[in-house]
Amino acid sequence: MTATSPTGAAIRLMPTAIIGVGKIARDQHIPAISGCDAFELSATVSGSGGIDGVENHTDIAALLDARPDIKALSLCMPPVPRFDIATRAIVAGKHTMLEKPPGATVSEVLKLDRLAKAKGVTLFATWHSRYAAGVAAARAWLRDAQITSVQIDWREDVRRWHPGQDWIWQAGGLGVFDPGINALSIMTEILPNPVHLSSATLDFPANRDTPIAADLTFAGAAGMVVKADFDWRQEGPQTWNITVETTQGQLRLTDGGAKLHINGTAQQVPAQGEYPALYARFAELIEAGQSDVDIAPLLHVADAFMLGQRRVVAAFHD
Repeated sequence: MTATSPTGAAIRLMPTAIIGVGKIARDQHIPAISGCDAFELSATVSGSGGIDGVENHTDIAALLDARPDIKALSLCMPPVPRFDIATRAIVAGKHTMLEKPPGATVSEVLKLDRLAKAKGVTLFATWHSRYAAGVAAARAWLRDAQITSVQIDWREDVRRWHPGQDWIWQAGGLGVFDPGINALSIMTEILPNPVHLSSATLDFPANRDTPIAADLTFAGAAGMVVKADFDWRQEGPQTWNITVETTQGQLRLTDGGAKLHINGTAQQVPAQGEYPALYARFAELIEAGQSDVDIAPLLHVADAFMLGQRRVVAAFHD
């Protein structure tokens, strides 16, 4: 399939497949690919049904056998089965995009990165919240700021956003860190200097393997402290805020990074969609022959599971 450039020239769209057709694929990936001038959704892999008008395969092996022309794959399934599928894709020479989190463990993501380099294909470990409208401007404003403290409040209703998705409560599913890692991806993007986890408390429902809430404290340079409150039990209005106190005043990102206030004044930020920006970045990486595999947010989650005090709380029922 071809598209037309602003100059009238024909553009060949890259045949692309989505692996895992769930809520995130339908809500975000499919519309983003449809609006992108670099990719064409040519096939899917889904055991529960694909997309009307797009050929579907039951597994990655069937896709690779049937469609050698497909050059790029977007992996949207839960993190635990992702490593084996990503490995097969990269070995087959396919450019590969990983939905967040990029894997179930840090080690497997690093291994995929090495494999992609060896095979000469692009691997893109995505963090969609870094492409929220206010994040780039926040990073620029904080570049030379003296930060004194950071407060992250990331509280939402799991029943609203992950209805009936048992995998998030199983080992490797991350629990509240599934949304919380979005906040950590913004934190690691906007802070000019790295921080490390110094303490954590994780609340595990009595009947689940992953936490429903987490309180985290990070230490930075010159005594700077970051506090993060993640909770999946919030009802009513949802909260996705990051407040940064500096000697020059306060910076505040709200709505998951979509809105930016500096010293109480709303800032003009470009209107952009996170997932369209991801696919534009994926196209840039492929064109440049590069990969983008930043594991910093995943490292913080791994540290939380290593260092965190475990508390058992009331059982959770969907």
